[in-house]
Amino acid sequence: MRDRIIEHFSTLEQRPLERMAFLVGGLLIFWIIEGAIPLLPMHYKKNKLHHAGVNFIFTVIHLVLHTGIAVIIVKLSDWCLHNHFGIIYWTGTNVLGAVIIGVLALDFSSWLVHLVMHKNRFLWRFHLIHHSDNNVDVTTGLRHHPGDSLLRGIFFLLLIFVSGAPMYSVMIYQTLVVIATAFTHANISLPPKVDKALSYVLISPNMHKVHHHWKQPYTDSNYGAVFSIWDRLLGTFMKLEPKDIHYGLDRYYPNEKDEDFMALLKKPFQKLE
Repeated sequence: MRDRIIEHFSTLEQRPLERMAFLVGGLLIFWIIEGAIPLLPMHYKKNKLHHAGVNFIFTVIHLVLHTGIAVIIVKLSDWCLHNHFGIIYWTGTNVLGAVIIGVLALDFSSWLVHLVMHKNRFLWRFHLIHHSDNNVDVTTGLRHHPGDSLLRGIFFLLLIFVSGAPMYSVMIYQTLVVIATAFTHANISLPPKVDKALSYVLISPNMHKVHHHWKQPYTDSNYGAVFSIWDRLLGTFMKLEPKDIHYGLDRYYPNEKDEDFMALLKKPFQKLE
């Protein structure tokens, strides 16, 4: 059983339709759920479909870029394997250990690049496009400017290099992060006790919505993608009641243009307000 699972994820990169099914399936499932049990009322500029369309264009660009980066990921992971380079090989761990180390290392890369984009003023220009969404729902999860997507890819490669993550570990994490991204951005209302319990280990919907609050210091908190341990251990965890959350940005980008695709695409190359 274990060997079949490892073999499945080792070759998952070669099955783009299956990977796409995880992405589309997650979006559709949480799209339906958020319609049934919404966390906050949404005030779309036109309607939910138009809002989704703007975010979907960014999603397509993100997927195209990461298809190219995937080639480098495979080559780097294979290089680590053949040269026994990285924490996984230096510690001589077993398959389970390789999965745990690889998944945690890659999740740390997600936390770290997110932190860096918030702290560096130039990189923030690209990441603020994600935060400019005034109606955070499941489609917001992959609303990333191409510059944001490229930087995420670079950090991902860096932590593969450091950890030596084999392809099965990489693909297990990528599957987890696709599902987690849809879950944490979806406009769904979980019972407070359930959401709180989840947040001790995983990024819960309410925990990530705090990150999308329009004012600091809340915007600069809860950077995690799948696991909440990095925010809790490294002092970036914050709480805020859902009723007090206001999406968008209080500066840098006009909220009335949060669904203007061309303006969003050009914003990183313009002076910050």
